[in-house]
Amino acid sequence: MNEELLTVLEHIEREKGISKEYLFVAIESALASAAKKILGNKEAEVSAVIDRSTGEIKMLSEGKEIKSAEFGRIAAQTAKQVIIQKIREAEREIIHDDYQKRVGTIASGSVHRFEKGDIVVDLGKTEGVLPRSQQCPKERYKQGDRVRAYILEVSKTSHGPQVVLSRSDSSFVKKLFEIEVPEIIEGIVEIRAIVREAGDRTKIAVFSKDDKVDPVGACVGMRGSRVKDIVRELQGERVDIVRWSDDLKEYVKAALNPVEIVEMKIDKTNKKISLIVPDDQLSMGIGRHGQNIRLASKLIGWEIDIRGKESKSKEALEAASRELGGEPEPAKGEGHQAAAQAGSAISELEGVGPKTAKALAAAGYDTVDKIKGLSTEDLVKVEGVGPKTAEKILKSVKGL
Repeated sequence: MNEELLTVLEHIEREKGISKEYLFVAIESALASAAKKILGNKEAEVSAVIDRSTGEIKMLSEGKEIKSAEFGRIAAQTAKQVIIQKIREAEREIIHDDYQKRVGTIASGSVHRFEKGDIVVDLGKTEGVLPRSQQCPKERYKQGDRVRAYILEVSKTSHGPQVVLSRSDSSFVKKLFEIEVPEIIEGIVEIRAIVREAGDRTKIAVFSKDDKVDPVGACVGMRGSRVKDIVRELQGERVDIVRWSDDLKEYVKAALNPVEIVEMKIDKTNKKISLIVPDDQLSMGIGRHGQNIRLASKLIGWEIDIRGKESKSKEALEAASRELGGEPEPAKGEGHQAAAQAGSAISELEGVGPKTAKALAAAGYDTVDKIKGLSTEDLVKVEGVGPKTAEKILKSVKGL
C-alpha cells in the first residue's frame, strides 16, 4: 500500500497539478481524526506521519507510536477518500482561479437548462449562469443553442465556482467592438463612452489618437462588415457609433446625428443643453419613448432638452401675449400650429418690435389673419407705424 500510495500521489501531481506535499498533509490530518475514533478518545493528541520517501505510515500519541489492527484497515480507505476529495477541491479552485482571471471577457457555451428564468450555460469545464436580470428582453433561447456572454463575476459556492454571465451589460458591446476592431486593441482607437438600453439601442463614442485613422470608419468596417457582425450578435439591436469630441457642441451634434440642430444653448452651471431642431426631425431626435435623446444625454453626461421650431414659436407667442396683457389667439381652423404661426408673425416679423406689437394689438390686429387683409394705408393709420414699417410687415406676412 505504501508504494502504491506514492505512485498515486506522483501521478496526481503530474496530471492534476496538485502537489504531493499538499496531499500528504491532508491524508495525515484525516488519518489522525480516524485514529481518535478508533481509540475512543477524541481529546487525545494523536497524529499521523507519512514517510515522504517510503510512504510508510506511523500513528503517534504524545510522541509515542501506537499500533492497532484496525489502523491498517482504515489507512487505505481514508487515503482514497481524502485524495478524491482534495482532487475535487483542487479542480474547483483551479476552475475558479481560471475564470476569475477571465472576468471582463466574453465566454462561449451552450444552453444546458433553465432554472426559474435563469439560463444555465455549459462552458465546458464548468457551468455559467445567465440571470434573468442580465438577459436581453427580446432574446429567446432553447436547450442546445450556442450563446456568447460577458463574464460579469465569479464567486465560490459549496458546489464549486459560480460564473455569472451577462448579455445586457454595456461592457458586453464594448468587448464585441474590441474583438471586431483591431485598432481598438492596438490602442489607436479608444472607446470614450458607451450607454445602452439592452435589446433596443446602444450609443458608443469613439476617438482616434491617429489623425489618419477615422474612428467611426474603423468601427463600421469595410461596407459595414464589422458593425454588422456586432449587430448580428446582438440580434438586431441598433448601434450608433459617435465621434467623440472635447468640443461640447460638436459632440452633441454627433450624438444626435443625423438630426439637424438649428439652435443650441448651453447652461454650464446646471449642465443643461437646450436644442431647437426642425419640426419634421423632432420625433427622430427624441426617438421612440424618448430613447434617442435619453441615451444621448447619458452619453454626454449633460441633461438635454429638445424642442422643435413650432414649440419655440408658441413660447414666443405666449411671451408676447403676456407682455400685451392678453392670451394667444389661435387662427380659426388651424388649431395649435396656426396659433404658433400667428405668434411668430406678431412677435418676430420684420419691423415689429414690442412697442409696434402693442400698438397693433391695441388697434385690433393681434393675429396673422387680421393683418393679412390689410393694406399699407390701413397699417399706417396705426400709431407708430410708418410707410416703410408697414411695407416690411406686409412683406413678412406674405412670406409665412
